Amino acid sequence: MVDLERIRAETLAYFRALDENATLRHHFRHADEEGGLWYIEAVPDRGELIVVKQAELTSADQLHRYSWEHLEDEHGGLTDQAIDPEEDLLEAIPAEEFQWVWTR
Repeated sequence: MVDLERIRAETLAYFRALDENATLRHHFRHADEEGGLWYIEAVPDRGELIVVKQAELTSADQLHRYSWEHLEDEHGGLTDQAIDPEEDLLEAIPAEEFQWVWTR
């Protein structure tokens, strides 16, 4: 039988460690089909870029934020897939732009 609480705790610990120990951060923006904007903060881990913070600003100006502190809710959740900025059509943005959205 799968221990969901253990898996959740391990997932949280993984994303927390990545976020707290990161020395290099990358920031991206992506527009979705519904007119929303996604803002992403990712860090390198074992040759891949792993998302540690993600914010969705919907076309209705609602903000949904995900990180190790808030992995998921009824609107969505922090992606558990590595990203490839070119394949995922992500636009690099300054850290300040990401922070402005994240803290609003």
